[in-house]
Amino acid sequence: MSLASLLTDQQQRLDALTSLLSSEQNLLTQGDIDGDALSQIALEKQSLLAELERIEAVRRNVQKRLGYAEGANGARAAAQDAGCLTAWARLLEKSERASRMNELTGQMLSVRMKHNQDMLDYIRQIAEKTLYKPDGRNSAQPGKINASA
Repeated sequence: MSLASLLTDQQQRLDALTSLLSSEQNLLTQGDIDGDALSQIALEKQSLLAELERIEAVRRNVQKRLGYAEGANGARAAAQDAGCLTAWARLLEKSERASRMNELTGQMLSVRMKHNQDMLDYIRQIAEKTLYKPDGRNSAQPGKINASA
């Protein structure tokens, strides 16, 4: 497989990953999150990331086999000699974009999880303060919700 075709293949997969990340971000901005849709996206992302890693390993092996140095400098030199420096630059841009989007998605998930934990803590706090027995005594135990009220 030529370097140009490997770079094109990686770019296509990065485009698919970027699309999935965009969908995931859209889901995370909704008030009522579709957990099944998020799970499906996570599975698809995992599959794409595994395939990207596989293709990257092939690209590094080709680069090494052709006698180029390991790392970014060797990759750039290999792309230049193969006449696909533009494709290499595009791949780097798409990789950086996917990385930024993934970081933002992680931050969005963290904010959502913190909000959910805060809501659970608030509900627990209210439940502990407001559940009483018929004699007027508080029947709640710390950390437990009495659902029989």
